[in-house]
Amino acid sequence: MAKLTQEDILAYLDEATILELNELVKAIEEKYGVSAAAPVAAAAPTEAATAAPTTVNVVLAAVGDSKVGVIKAVREITGLGLVDAKKLVDGAPATIKENVAAEEAEELKKKLTDAGATVEFK
Repeated sequence: MAKLTQEDILAYLDEATILELNELVKAIEEKYGVSAAAPVAAAAPTEAATAAPTTVNVVLAAVGDSKVGVIKAVREITGLGLVDAKKLVDGAPATIKENVAAEEAEELKKKLTDAGATVEFK
C-alpha cells in the first residue's frame, strides 16, 4: 500500500461526508483504543447547576419559507458543506448542534429564526 501524505488525508477529509467522517472516528477509536470525546473534569454539582441545564441541543424543528436562507445559516453554524447542510435541513426536525451553552444557543436560535426557521431546545 502506498504511503498517504498529509495532503492526501486532508483532501479526503475535505470531500468526505459527515457520515463517513463519523465512521472514520469510530474506526480510529476502536483500532487505537482512544476516545474522540474531550476530557471533562468532574466537579461537585452546585445549586445553580442542579436548578437548570447549562447546555442544550439546538434542534431545527421546521424550515419555513426561506429554505436557502436556512441552509446558509446552517452552513455558517456547523461548518458543513452545501450538500451536507441541505441534507440536514431537508431532514428537519434535525439537531444542529449538541451540548451548547444557553447563551450560544440563543444566538444560534436568532440566526436560524432570522433565516425563517423554527428552532427548539432540547
